[in-house]
Amino acid sequence: MSQQSRRDFLKAGLAAAASTLPAFGASQDLPTLSLKQASDLIRRRDLSPVELTEACLKRIDAYNPSLNAFITITRDQALAAARETEAELRKGKWRGPLHGVPIALKDNIDTGGIRTTAASGVFKDRVPTEDAEVVLRLKKAGAVLLGKLNLHEFALGGTSTVTYFGPVHNPWALDHHPGGSSGGSGAAIAADLCIGALGTDTGGSIRIPASCCGIVGLKPTYGRVSNRGVIPMAWTLDHVGPMCKTVEDAAMILSAIAGYDALDSSTVDVPVVDYVRAVRTSTSKLRLGSPKIGFYENLHPEVATALDVARGVLGKLTAGVREVQVPEAGSVTDIWNPEIYAYHTPWITKSPELYQDATRALIQRAADTRPAVYAQARHRLDALRRDIKKVFAEVDLLITPTQRSPAGRIAPTQQGANRGRGAVPPVAGVAGGGGGAGALNNTAAFNIYGLPTISIPCGFTTDGLPIGLQISGAPFAESTVIALAHAYEQATEWHKRRPKL
Repeated sequence: MSQQSRRDFLKAGLAAAASTLPAFGASQDLPTLSLKQASDLIRRRDLSPVELTEACLKRIDAYNPSLNAFITITRDQALAAARETEAELRKGKWRGPLHGVPIALKDNIDTGGIRTTAASGVFKDRVPTEDAEVVLRLKKAGAVLLGKLNLHEFALGGTSTVTYFGPVHNPWALDHHPGGSSGGSGAAIAADLCIGALGTDTGGSIRIPASCCGIVGLKPTYGRVSNRGVIPMAWTLDHVGPMCKTVEDAAMILSAIAGYDALDSSTVDVPVVDYVRAVRTSTSKLRLGSPKIGFYENLHPEVATALDVARGVLGKLTAGVREVQVPEAGSVTDIWNPEIYAYHTPWITKSPELYQDATRALIQRAADTRPAVYAQARHRLDALRRDIKKVFAEVDLLITPTQRSPAGRIAPTQQGANRGRGAVPPVAGVAGGGGGAGALNNTAAFNIYGLPTISIPCGFTTDGLPIGLQISGAPFAESTVIALAHAYEQATEWHKRRPKL
């Protein structure tokens, strides 16, 4: 086939697979594909993994300087992996939906031979010898790893402005933060720098940036995905999950990374289902609960309006929405503070100056939690993870706002912060808004409960900032969460919007 006719064939394939493809420029169309679209084109051999990877790398070169989403770009390794997956396709080998698809990782997820920094001067030169379990599973599925994404230092904040490598900027408004701690993942997906990404979530760190950046972020059930090889924030609450452009994309990645890991004591040996099938499941009989107390107070007016409209749409897609009460989750800090300090003790006691100011202060304060307080909080968590199941005798899913306000502005002192210099103002370097003070109000409870929870776009403010809807299900009911999230996504247009960079 001639080069010209091949391009014409690819153009036709793109048109068929992506009728709502954003109109960037011809050379930038490929990175705007959803994972599902890219996967279908690759499987049909209408799209080369090498072409797609090269296009993503070109887009990273163009837009990462202003977004600062990537810490490390693994150009040579990515192109080598893309060539390998392309050669396998020529031989008739297809590893599954992620075959040849470029994906990026939050930089607290270990990659053997590639530095993993947690966005901290403490680990700025750290190079693990082994891949995290989720990385091994992605590679086995044929994914191409583009690089490592910026984050709030050691995942200890909700803005991604406190980082050794400089703040991450929100693609929808560069003077706003992208949420955190997986802010680089959120910004990279919203700006189409990669086709899919992984984040981690201890108090909302997947869902907060998903809300702030107008993308999909899925926190699975605690124990559904292995944490082995992930730099911990708090062992009792940590989760790994996908951050994507669509719900179906998230289901595809979850199918690849979910499952029991005998070397990780936090994982649970529960069979993994085909989460992609969930997008074809009817939602008409689902009973939805809206826990107003604890989740709907003090909403930004435009968030309140967006949620009212979203509940109306959801009511038509299901058996209806009614108010419910859920057990009060209590203070997440009573659980995670002792665990944070326990992990960081070797470095905070010997080289505290290597941390950003705000991070160092947080870790040092974490040492003050009394053992009795921690013991009581852990005992209460175990009881809550049992008792929350009772709520799902009355309803199938819970509906809440992800964040009570849209993304806040990056503080002026942070706008020009030099990478690697470490001058960061206190209190997360953010001037109000989602991801700052109060960011955990609607998200951290679901880490304590351990429930599967997704954030999907449900609107925009008049200033053009995204608003997120949070859907939560019973333990290991990811398929039900995905089914409703996909149905809502298909009934609305919010997921089709992309920022103008």
